[in-house]
Amino acid sequence: MAVLIFKLRFVPDDEAQDIRDLLFENNIDYHETSAGLLGISVPGFWVINEEQADKARALIDDYQQLRQKRVQEEYRLNKRTATDMFKENPVRYAGSILAIILILFFMVYLFVKF
Repeated sequence: MAVLIFKLRFVPDDEAQDIRDLLFENNIDYHETSAGLLGISVPGFWVINEEQADKARALIDDYQQLRQKRVQEEYRLNKRTATDMFKENPVRYAGSILAIILILFFMVYLFVKF
């Protein structure tokens, strides 16, 4: 009987392709299903042989741990704070803050005036 080894719902295309490549490189025979026309079926990768299913699940788990570390590192490197933006371009940052303050002032001023 077929064993579901990886669900594809809400999985990015690049990750799904990486899993396909991983299974192909390790000679694991799999079948891929889609969500179907109405989107109610289970999209995923299925393996018929249970021995291959255990091996595939272990490979996928290892891949996902490596992917998680890589994505977290990319996020950490790309994360910008307000101080980072100020250091990059202080005039633009100060101008943006000034524009926000002016807009808020006129919004409140007009409300209080009427």
